[in-house]
Amino acid sequence: MTPPAGGDPAPSRPTPTERWMGDHAMSALLARNWWALAIRGVLAVLFGLLALFLPGATMISLALVFGAYLIADGVFAVIAAVRAAQAHERWGLLAAEGVFTLLVGVLAILFPVSAVFAFVLVTAAWALVSGVMLIAAAFRLTRRHGRWWMALSGAVSVLFGVALVVAPLIGAIVLTWWVAIYALFFGVMLLFLAFRLRRERDAAPG
Repeated sequence: MTPPAGGDPAPSRPTPTERWMGDHAMSALLARNWWALAIRGVLAVLFGLLALFLPGATMISLALVFGAYLIADGVFAVIAAVRAAQAHERWGLLAAEGVFTLLVGVLAILFPVSAVFAFVLVTAAWALVSGVMLIAAAFRLTRRHGRWWMALSGAVSVLFGVALVVAPLIGAIVLTWWVAIYALFFGVMLLFLAFRLRRERDAAPG
């Protein structure tokens, strides 16, 4: 393409082949770091079981436990993004989700006595933003590497956020059960994705 006279060459869009290579590079990178997703899944399942079998916990206790889980989840998301950046691969979505999750977790720890309404809205915002980012990242992953598992986990997160917005004044015990069910589904889907990525990594030549 001939550059315009008197100016810099216009940036060219990536070709379908270049986009295909980029998507497969990201898929291979996630496959190499499948363990990070597996740890996130295990943490989510453990938190879900804790919330399910201890429904009488107060909202303050739930905020502290949920905040600790969010901080741990955000740390592992940032680790995955850093490893992607070191490999000169796409890392922006993973980093954004990790930083946002960390911020919400810190807020939950610092302000455990906040009103239930505020906590519900913060939790809903985190679930919506995190779910949308996971769905967006899923379409950068090839179908063979488990694209639909990541998209489904994002959809569950979005549905959970919408449910909290629609019914923000539900009781603490019901919210505990909602969080437990969400965390269990989210964790199981991440575990399916992680072991799908591990299988693809082990099957890859070299």
